[in-house]
Amino acid sequence: FQVLWICCSAWLCGPMLLRVQEGVLSSMSNSEGEMVLLCLLFSGNYYNQGEIRKKELEQSCFLLGIPASDVTVVDHRDLPDNPAVEWDTQLLAAFVLKHIEANNINLVVTFDAGGVSGHANHISLYTALRYLHSEQKLPEGCCVLVLESVNLFRKYISVLDVPISCLLPRDALFILTEEETEQARSAMRCHRSQLLWFRHIYMLFSRYMVINSLRLL
Repeated sequence: FQVLWICCSAWLCGPMLLRVQEGVLSSMSNSEGEMVLLCLLFSGNYYNQGEIRKKELEQSCFLLGIPASDVTVVDHRDLPDNPAVEWDTQLLAAFVLKHIEANNINLVVTFDAGGVSGHANHISLYTALRYLHSEQKLPEGCCVLVLESVNLFRKYISVLDVPISCLLPRDALFILTEEETEQARSAMRCHRSQLLWFRHIYMLFSRYMVINSLRLL
């Protein structure tokens, strides 16, 4: 059972990445066998830090239990980590589909239409997967899960969002223990080049360090 996580960083999906390796999503596919989590990450080179961010992504994934051999980091000149640039849907979709087919992926996980943070690159990933899904270009049996965006209030109430998330409809919900949350924070600290002051606040208060709720596309 092959799961592909498509993202730009590790700090939004810590709960999913830590818990998905327990095989809890295998029921969403008819596939059997050991679950393997693969990561397709876009490092970007907006600040000429492509190589630095690549190493940070690999270190972050390692702390989340994902070996470097299962991580593919992309630094494409036409897919820059620029918050104001929307990536080309056709280019991105073709790139992602090639990776899905080459690795016999059963389940893809990425952002929803809100991109969690509203980042244009995050939304572009959703748009590309939505295109592949709606045009029926994905391999037969391949499903797509999207990470739910929440409003600003819920985003920064940390564990207080647990009862709310439990009551609302969703297709998958991951909640970390205190020890696992610290593990997710340690993984986020690997992104040293991106740890601006507001991201330290994010580490302390964001529900995404503790909770990930996802819906099927």
